[in-house]
Amino acid sequence: MRALEAGIGVAVLGSVLAVAVPTFVRNMSSSRLVEATSGLARIDEHALAYASGRPCADAFPASAPLTPAIVPRGKAVVDADPNAWQHATWVALDFRPAPPNVAHSYAFAFDQKPASFVAHAHGDLDGNGTTSTFETRGKCGADGASIAPGMYVEAEYE
Repeated sequence: MRALEAGIGVAVLGSVLAVAVPTFVRNMSSSRLVEATSGLARIDEHALAYASGRPCADAFPASAPLTPAIVPRGKAVVDADPNAWQHATWVALDFRPAPPNVAHSYAFAFDQKPASFVAHAHGDLDGNGTTSTFETRGKCGADGASIAPGMYVEAEYE
């Protein structure tokens, strides 16, 4: 009788693990993507605020280089340069991915084009040298500034 109870216990435990482990792994991966998606959402929001009341030719701030210049690989890092986010564009957009001295996993860039922009987030979450890319786009037109629907995502779990 005890062998039957033990067998049932092992079967139930196996069933619970079969459901719980993939869900846990998926949630962990998704939580690591929040930095990129929420960071780009904040850049978009602040770019729209910056564009408010400006002519389309000057709607968005100048381009900002990839910051930090080297994409973090495999682990979150604290910025080596405490002034990395003091570029005029990051200041104008009131953006940094994390508070000072707090580690983050992505590097961000802002490319200003005539009456439009592309905001990027790049990361290498698993440290294998392949970079994931997230992009959002904004534009200025007759109806004012707007953000294009959706987000371009390539190799999101890298």
